[in-house]
Amino acid sequence: MATLPLSASGSSYWQLSRAPRYSVAFALPLLALYETLAAALNGGVSGVRNGADVLLKSFFAALVGARGPVIFGILLVLTMIALVVRDQRRHAGPLRPRIFLGMLLESAVLALVFGIVVGLIASQLVSSLQRLALGPVDRAPWGMGLMISLGAGLYEELLFRVLLVSLLLWLARHVLGLGQVAASILAVLAGAVIFSAFHYVGPYGDRMEIGSFVFRAVAGLAFSGLYVTRGFGITAWTHALYDVFLLIARS
Repeated sequence: MATLPLSASGSSYWQLSRAPRYSVAFALPLLALYETLAAALNGGVSGVRNGADVLLKSFFAALVGARGPVIFGILLVLTMIALVVRDQRRHAGPLRPRIFLGMLLESAVLALVFGIVVGLIASQLVSSLQRLALGPVDRAPWGMGLMISLGAGLYEELLFRVLLVSLLLWLARHVLGLGQVAASILAVLAGAVIFSAFHYVGPYGDRMEIGSFVFRAVAGLAFSGLYVTRGFGITAWTHALYDVFLLIARS
């Protein structure tokens, strides 16, 4: 039976796909697709974009002025490339395309599974789960909705998993003095609630409904668990494809 290739050190696909040289490199095309589509649809760097993208770049704009969004984008790309290069230098051998193919297939399957499982869990928690509204995705043209969905995978995972959950975990450990397990549970739960609430903020935010809030909170828990077990790259692509599948289902 054919199997995915192993590295020179004997690492399996499951280990390699979590390594920065694969996980971060896998996320770079998602970033490129989103930014290219956003620039094409908006006619430049401004205009309608994913909310997490806007929040992160607005923070940099507040720090360094009008060039903040551009500086943030450059720093993000350079940081991602640096992580890939540093990890690659520590391990002999070229990157293996079949690993990336396996990661894309895994992400697509997980996105479909999440779409079913998250909905079932949320419907059990809320007796009459309302139709999930996707905020700006529902109201935007299909191309704009696709762009926002791709950006959600990259920027929402960067903001709510890489940055927020990590920060909440640090606070729980060092400020509240919780143990690793309790701190992790608190960080994941609080992160999921904040992730869900974020979708109702701003002029393009969704209208607050208990059904959609619970749906997104459950999705936040699922993505946090996936991030912990499978790394950033697969989680980002799973989230992006998950949103794209929801968009297609409502087209």
